[in-house]
Amino acid sequence: MKQLGISIYPFHATLEENKNYIELAAKYGYKRVFTCLLSVDGDKEVILKEFKDTIEHANNFGMEVMVDVAPSIFSKLNISYEDLSFFKEIGATGVRLDLGFSGNEESIMTFNEYGLLVEINMSQDTNYVNTIMDFMPNKEKLVGCHNFYPHRYTGLSREHFRSCNKRFKGFALTTAAFVTSQTGTFGPWPVNDGLCTLEEHRDLPIEVQGRELFNEGIDVVIISNCFPTEEELKRLADVNKEMLELECEVYDGVGSVEKDIIEKELHYQRGDVGEYVVRSTQSRVKYKGTHFELFNPVDIKKGDVLIESSLYGQYAGELHIARKDMKNSGKTSVVGKIDPNYMGLLDSIKPWQKFKIKIKK
Repeated sequence: MKQLGISIYPFHATLEENKNYIELAAKYGYKRVFTCLLSVDGDKEVILKEFKDTIEHANNFGMEVMVDVAPSIFSKLNISYEDLSFFKEIGATGVRLDLGFSGNEESIMTFNEYGLLVEINMSQDTNYVNTIMDFMPNKEKLVGCHNFYPHRYTGLSREHFRSCNKRFKGFALTTAAFVTSQTGTFGPWPVNDGLCTLEEHRDLPIEVQGRELFNEGIDVVIISNCFPTEEELKRLADVNKEMLELECEVYDGVGSVEKDIIEKELHYQRGDVGEYVVRSTQSRVKYKGTHFELFNPVDIKKGDVLIESSLYGQYAGELHIARKDMKNSGKTSVVGKIDPNYMGLLDSIKPWQKFKIKIKK
């Protein structure tokens, strides 16, 4: 089941601020909390009390909490990988290993008596997860999560991201990745140029980031920085997690039938894919016999939404989205344009993939 999550950083905000944020996120259906022990320093007892209070509050709202640690933290807090009672005592759902052990330790951790999840770093694309699998872990308790990158231009490339995902999905493991709020001002570290997993997401609206991650097969999408606005929380919560949705502008003067084709039809890319357009053909069948007046037959740019006019014979009513610039034959109506923020999603549409188009009001 696909989920949304938030991040909480005790001692980087007040306990009251963090609790209020948890309540607001829970209101919009967020189910996961990421929190970090790596960046906190000071009195151990004070630290643990605030973490425990924060985690208990999240648990009260039905949220799962993953605590980010590393082997050095295990040593600092006198925790053994063979005894995870510390994380049970503070109310955590699981432990995220920012840096791992040798593979066997992680495998042993998945058999902990408390049923805690063990979450491992997805972003390195090494044989680390394969090694853990060699040691026969309890797969039901092993999950993966990407890193986020506070420094601009250091986030993952799309190609590397997909390679990492393929490795983890090959073992049918649940995956997670981070999106960045455009209004959040802090994370766990002093540097904060946004906290995204994919570099190309750094300046995109939060709902576009979320749609892209779900479309790439990620199971849990987590807001990494604090604090997003309530509007951002809602926009991300409204994302269709199961089906790709694009947003487009429709030009003044476009007819009601054309608008219905754009927004009310379930579209899918034909299996015999060309390089120039995403081609959704069922509307020409449904609206066979309808007259489609030629509208705005200008030369075509990438991202243009096209509906073939009746001048194109049996193709009348067929919807295309341009993937490349091209000349208009003089028979194609250019009825709108995909929001430029969605170009990455447009490029990623696969053969037979279903999608919807939302008209921006």
